[in-house]
Amino acid sequence: MNQRLFLVSIICLLTNILAAQEYSEVIEEMSETNPGRRRAVVLDINARVLDGEDIVSWSESDQKTTIPGTPVSIQLVGANVVVVVQFTPFIRRDGNVLVAQGQVWINDPDNGVGYFTSIQTIPMEFDEPIHFFPLGQSSELDALSSIEIILTVNPYRDAENPRGHHHQRRQ
Repeated sequence: MNQRLFLVSIICLLTNILAAQEYSEVIEEMSETNPGRRRAVVLDINARVLDGEDIVSWSESDQKTTIPGTPVSIQLVGANVVVVVQFTPFIRRDGNVLVAQGQVWINDPDNGVGYFTSIQTIPMEFDEPIHFFPLGQSSELDALSSIEIILTVNPYRDAENPRGHHHQRRQ
């Protein structure tokens, strides 16, 4: 096995273990203090590649349903880059947050495979677009196109209940 690939695999594994330990306390808090607030949420995901000044060279949209505290993963694969991002929404009394964990592998012909990781806790409100740049802002990277993921989190609305209102039982 290639030593670089083995090293990247170990770093990836350690990153996931550390992230899971760090946020297990938040998940535990959610289940103990807010058991009724673990209703499903919908993540609207729009990923695009920007070349130059806001020129979109590729775009894709998806919608994923999850419950707070459960991550949603997306993977973007290009000719010389692989981006794996996990988004985990947390609905809390003191403010909703979205945890974004990104992992990036870039194959540079001169320097080989490079690995970068990031983790961010982003305050969020429902129906508010969140912009996430797994490769960093375009000004930070001269040689690469900019990848932008625009994410919007909303409460799950089913066909019976399109406005998201919950029926209350009368006694």
